[in-house]
Amino acid sequence: MSQRKTVWFQVEEHETISDCIERMKAEGYMPAGRKEEPLFEERDGKYVPIRQMIQLKGVLADSE
Repeated sequence: MSQRKTVWFQVEEHETISDCIERMKAEGYMPAGRKEEPLFEERDGKYVPIRQMIQLKGVLADSE
């Protein structure tokens, strides 16, 4: 089964960006981009940011 050329990896809640990059490398990908989105929660009728969701774009590493 072949791997996809591009995959988005989400940095988990209790994981550092470095940990996520190591996980990417273990799966054969290297980082090529990053995007962030705020995660909101509704409290007392208002939306309050609770954390930042970070995703890293992984591209298939060349196998040499």
